[in-house]
Amino acid sequence: MVTRYKQKCYRCKKNYVITSYRNSFPVCYDCCKEELSKPVNDPAMKKFFAIPEDYYKQNSFLVNIKLNYLKYGTLTEKQIAAFKKVVEDIEHPKAVP
Repeated sequence: MVTRYKQKCYRCKKNYVITSYRNSFPVCYDCCKEELSKPVNDPAMKKFFAIPEDYYKQNSFLVNIKLNYLKYGTLTEKQIAAFKKVVEDIEHPKAVP
């Protein structure tokens, strides 16, 4: 299990972001919102990224995947599978004993 902690956003230095040692430059959702609002032209990917905005606020990994798609125009099968798994975990959380 990775230790998580709050750190101020790297861009705005106002909002706190839940992060770990793996993320050197944590960025809050508000700073990424403008980039995330760019249109997705592919109809399959448009449906793929059509999840509630709260999911993007909860998990920075989802933001990262969408930004990578907008930047490079494609995703690998592993990225797609990981995105689906994270969304499924958010929708149906497992009970921790």
